[in-house]
Amino acid sequence: MAQLKENWLKQGFIDEPIADGIDLKSEIRKMCREKNAVILAHYYTVGEIQDAADFIGDSLALARKAAETDARIIVMCGVHFMAETNKLLSPDKLVLVPDLNAGCSLADSCNANDLRKFKNEHPGYKVVSYVNTTAAVKALTDVVVTSGNAKHVIDQLPVDEKIIFGPDYNLGNYINSITGRQMLLWEGGCHVHERFSVAEIVRLKALHPDAVTMAHLECKGPVLAISDVVGSTAVMLKYCIESEKTEFIVATEAGILHEMQRNCPEKTFYPVPPEVSEGGLGCSCNECEFMKMNTLQKLYNTLKYEWPCVDVDPMIAAEAVKPIQRMLEMS
Repeated sequence: MAQLKENWLKQGFIDEPIADGIDLKSEIRKMCREKNAVILAHYYTVGEIQDAADFIGDSLALARKAAETDARIIVMCGVHFMAETNKLLSPDKLVLVPDLNAGCSLADSCNANDLRKFKNEHPGYKVVSYVNTTAAVKALTDVVVTSGNAKHVIDQLPVDEKIIFGPDYNLGNYINSITGRQMLLWEGGCHVHERFSVAEIVRLKALHPDAVTMAHLECKGPVLAISDVVGSTAVMLKYCIESEKTEFIVATEAGILHEMQRNCPEKTFYPVPPEVSEGGLGCSCNECEFMKMNTLQKLYNTLKYEWPCVDVDPMIAAEAVKPIQRMLEMS
């Protein structure tokens, strides 16, 4: 057993096999009741994880929802920075993740040490950070934003404010374009949203001429320009629920289609495939491999053993929560 635990520590998740015939979802829900736990699932996780969760949504909305509960345990089925955000808003709760290796290419594109150096090279600039960042980066930030409220928050800052915006270049570029700002943009991005191309959307539009094209703000500018609806996952979900249209072309991580289809079973959704290379082969997929590290088996084991857990250094946490609180005051 000691050797197993050592292996689990190295792996960052528990791979204990599940007994044959066990109903994982039922056992997970049973443990939630017994342990006073809530399960949060991001829209980009696999459908069976979403079906087992108490709350489904985007990262900040989930963290705020969990903070409002009296749960002792929060299990964040998403990626690592999301678990950190949960810990920032619920410091007294045990925050678990099914797999510590579930990182985020966007969050990883902005290292705290690099941002600190960049700030020192640009004195007088305020830092506005996308919520998809580590706690250490948030600790160097003046105000955090989401894709849904970025324009609203930026509009409240003085027009002559010098701003560093990061890490998502595409979101920052979009905000610059619609506000007339000239924010200094960090060169970061999401490896999934970077793959979507105008050519693939044009091809889908030709196949489905009546479909509405929706794109996440982390997509490149040309993709946003050719889309009918641009916004956060919440914006896209709300639109497809309320719209009289019945067909939708969706340029974001394909996991969102599970929730879209659940809410609109009579409608049809077409995920935009990744860009096709010169050899005729697409990039790996339009899914985030980090989000897909969350599995029912790992979720079961992390609840059973209450590990792996995510903590944030108290000194970093004390600073990192401030830009989140400022955003909430401005929203």
